[in-house]
Amino acid sequence: MGDVILTARRAAGMTQEELAEQLGIQQATLSRYESNTRSPEPDMVARLAAALSLTPEFLSSSFSRMQGALAGDVHMRRQRTAKVSHWKSGEARLNMYRMRSAFLLDRIGMRPQNQVPTFELDTAATATPADAARLTRSQWRMPIGPVRNLTRWLESAGVLIFEEDFDTHRIDGMSQWASDYPVIIVNAAQTTDRRRWTLAHELGHLVLHSVFVVDDREMERQADEFAAEFLMPKHLIEPDLSVLKPARLIDLKATWGVSMQAIYERAYQFGRVTGEERTRFYRSLNARGWKANEPGADRIPPEHPALAATIGEALLDKGLGRQEVLAMTGSAGDVDHDQFIPARGGGLKLIR
Repeated sequence: MGDVILTARRAAGMTQEELAEQLGIQQATLSRYESNTRSPEPDMVARLAAALSLTPEFLSSSFSRMQGALAGDVHMRRQRTAKVSHWKSGEARLNMYRMRSAFLLDRIGMRPQNQVPTFELDTAATATPADAARLTRSQWRMPIGPVRNLTRWLESAGVLIFEEDFDTHRIDGMSQWASDYPVIIVNAAQTTDRRRWTLAHELGHLVLHSVFVVDDREMERQADEFAAEFLMPKHLIEPDLSVLKPARLIDLKATWGVSMQAIYERAYQFGRVTGEERTRFYRSLNARGWKANEPGADRIPPEHPALAATIGEALLDKGLGRQEVLAMTGSAGDVDHDQFIPARGGGLKLIR
């Protein structure tokens, strides 16, 4: 239970001192709870759960004890300059989504149309991340051409996607498996092209690194190679990579749903532009102020996750109340601001 308490506290943005003060106990006592050197009494479990906006059942469940919270297989796409406090907070929130998702799906199940395949690149010298991307597209029977609504494709494979405000632009997203289903959280402040790359990158981690793990830099390179081939298959995009002037790049960005920089990098990988041309390209982006704020983002249809809320809506349709559905995920928080609960009157409902 201790690592669950620790993770929930970090996800809530609370220090040990703050939580201990709220509970009316010594910090040393809370530290013993979190380190599993002392078990809280039943009345303290209830108080801890209330303070952390969780249900006592979730906090004391056998699932929490068996699964734990501080899993070591978190994949994170972030800049090296990201503050430790930011990425640790994000990691804690990912772990909470992972545990809540598994807590729910362990009881109700889910039958996605597709599955996230896993590959071990070390079993065949000729296997590459690009091969894995092509096989994934093939297994999902995706249409030839650009990926339309990548978010829905991932959700069709049972990937639960959540949007979070990381309070920084230096963290793009992170992923982890929750029992049989993956969980991804993405930075809600991202532009659609960057969000799509983050999703494809995290999918690459889930496909490539669920079993076989290499060093961090190599895993990031492999995830990027997977994302590039998944979103821009070589045999489809290569004919488009000629005369890459700004207006042409903006058009290609709208077509493929990725950044101008990702498209130019693809051209460089295929030898369609030289290293000198690549250097001039990035200098031009900097001079125009486009390195961090590219034009053309408004031409890419926005994508937002819906699977978690759809599961919640299905439970509501079975007659459960909103607070009951929330409790099934282990939360006792704000029922109107939880991503498992559909917004009240938030959209049209298909009857037939």
